[in-house]
Amino acid sequence: MTDAAALPGQPRGAVVSGPATERAVNVLAPNPSAMTLDGTNTWILSEPDSPLAVVVDPGPLDETHLRRVIETADQLGKRVALTLLTHGHPDHAEGAGRFAELTGTAVRALDPALRLGDEGLKAGRAVEVGGLELRVVPTPGHTADSLSFHLPADRAVLTGDTILGRGTTMVAHPDGRLGDYLDSLRRLRSLTVDDGVHTVLPGHGPVLEDAQGAVEYYLAHRASRLAQVETAVENGHRTAAEVVAHVYADVDRSLWPAAELSVRAQLEYLTEHGLI
Repeated sequence: MTDAAALPGQPRGAVVSGPATERAVNVLAPNPSAMTLDGTNTWILSEPDSPLAVVVDPGPLDETHLRRVIETADQLGKRVALTLLTHGHPDHAEGAGRFAELTGTAVRALDPALRLGDEGLKAGRAVEVGGLELRVVPTPGHTADSLSFHLPADRAVLTGDTILGRGTTMVAHPDGRLGDYLDSLRRLRSLTVDDGVHTVLPGHGPVLEDAQGAVEYYLAHRASRLAQVETAVENGHRTAAEVVAHVYADVDRSLWPAAELSVRAQLEYLTEHGLI
């Protein structure tokens, strides 16, 4: 068995519902798959002595899960006061409308189409509820509307799908763009260097104890894939499907459609930069 400390980002271990940091509690959604890993991590965030909580990514439209999130908050002595979304993919956001009905909360997101209430989320702004401070970090790339949330008091960052607890994420072309994604990874790296962030609370997979190591791994992985795609094109593999079959031959075929989206984003990036 591989020591978790030797893996990229130092994953904590099994993905479970329960406390992850002093201010963050996970409620794991029952939607495991090849794309969602163990399921969606729904995060309940609050100051220890506050009766108010923020929920990030209510997850899929699953009534049992949504009620379980509320029950978990109740058991912690908290009332859900606000709902936030890292991005609009259904496994993170589909349940937000129903969750808002159950809790009477607004839903804040970057994309106006996902909001319930007048107020959105803007880069560099802070969200404050019951003494809890979250800083909004723009991290487009996986999708155009992807955000992360910096939780300074726990030296942690909630990354949605920008960084996962296991494996790597896809750039969902055409909405997602690789150049944006690389910039987002560098932005997250600056949080680890300049702001002391060491914990990643991802949208899927286990908590990561080494945020900087995770970001560096992602950047190295992307550079390696780009080089492989560039070489594949030089060797005559012209279409995204041909490149996937050549570069991602060791990846489960069920993931090839997602890999093709990432390859399209990589081909676009290489073309824009005059590399192919």
